[in-house]
Amino acid sequence: MRLILKLIITALAILLVAYLVPGVTVASFWTALFVALILGLLNLTLKPILIILTLPINLITLGLFTFVINALLFWLVGTFIEGFAVEGFVPAFVGALIVSIVGWLGHLLITDND
Repeated sequence: MRLILKLIITALAILLVAYLVPGVTVASFWTALFVALILGLLNLTLKPILIILTLPINLITLGLFTFVINALLFWLVGTFIEGFAVEGFVPAFVGALIVSIVGWLGHLLITDND
């Protein structure tokens, strides 16, 4: 149940990004839900590999390069999902930042009380 709620929160964050950031468009809620699922899978599989490969630059920038990796993954999802478009790096960066912040705040609300 928590997984579904987190997925819906991420989808709502993506819809918020499409509303706030020019250059990011989403066709519907179902597209945003699919984007949230694919983004979650990429963050689970590809992101750790990219962080390990870019570890030297990540250490030099004190971890700030992770924001660039998030933006590139957000932009990557926009290239192969129909109905979701990201028109450049800056909208991808701002969009990934907003999705991360809203997702973090939303996930705080779904804490496990056990």
